[in-house]
Amino acid sequence: MGRGPSIEGRKNAEDARRGKLFTKLIREITIAARQGADPASNARLRAGIDKAKAVSMPNDTIERALKRATGADAADMHELRYEGYGPGGIAIIIDCMTDNQQRTVADVRSALTKHGGNLGTSGSVAFQFKHLGELVFATPDAASEEKVLEVALEAGADDVQADGSGSNRGQSTVLCAPENYEAVKKALVEAKLEPVRADIVWRPENRVAVSGETEETLLDLLDRLEDLDDVQEVYHNAALSDA
Repeated sequence: MGRGPSIEGRKNAEDARRGKLFTKLIREITIAARQGADPASNARLRAGIDKAKAVSMPNDTIERALKRATGADAADMHELRYEGYGPGGIAIIIDCMTDNQQRTVADVRSALTKHGGNLGTSGSVAFQFKHLGELVFATPDAASEEKVLEVALEAGADDVQADGSGSNRGQSTVLCAPENYEAVKKALVEAKLEPVRADIVWRPENRVAVSGETEETLLDLLDRLEDLDDVQEVYHNAALSDA
């Protein structure tokens, strides 16, 4: 009988995953702090710090990221957005931060091509998405759904969608304009409603069903893209079977 990964092996893999996540969050904080190092007046920086704290990033690591905002390494960082298609014609948006644009575009193009996709031009798929604040809450019963709905709409949210199917069963998703995100989130948290996840995202207008080999190839592609050091976020319009 074969042996599974050792405890040390699993720990090393988890440490590597955590280190990669920290690196991406540090980049986000550093770039956001260019617009001002005070989270109270910089919504993007506040959101970045919130995400870092949510994964238990130490405060001194966050402080170092803020100080890097005025350094040469931060000045060399660029934000890039790539659009393209994956297997089955699935639309994909890939947000990157990099100090080497040639390396980044080559890595992204290679990942897409090897999985039956291709890199598109700017605007080729973005029209299929909306830029929105998205906050997801666990709502196991009608009372919790109603509370999220009431607080969110009162705070300026545009829509609240309760999902009663699939792995998202028992969740409510609050949608709002990016400029209202902080106010909506604050109101919900103050009402003792902690989001399962919350961010400003590119949300697809419609999702495309995928299955079988196409879905497997797409999942491999998404893993590959998210594993690239320069990639911060990946958005797509596929309706995955486990989503």
